[in-house]
Amino acid sequence: MPIRGLIRTALAAGFVLIGGSAAFAQTTYGVFCANGRIEIDSRTEEQMRRQRGACQFARFPFRMDAESFARRNFKKVGAPCSCR
Repeated sequence: MPIRGLIRTALAAGFVLIGGSAAFAQTTYGVFCANGRIEIDSRTEEQMRRQRGACQFARFPFRMDAESFARRNFKKVGAPCSCR
């Protein structure tokens, strides 16, 4: 195989590896009660609890799903809530 073919193959393999590793770093979105209001955030439950004193109601792979949950259960993002 000529050197250009080897380079092309190596680059293609590198792109596949880079693309594959991105799938493992998937962002998820939580529906939280923070400061008495419903919020959607990608931080973990532990981070939100420590940084904002928040509690989590649910977690979703897509922001749109988290927003739909907030609308169904609390009428809107930003609605009043309580962690009690």
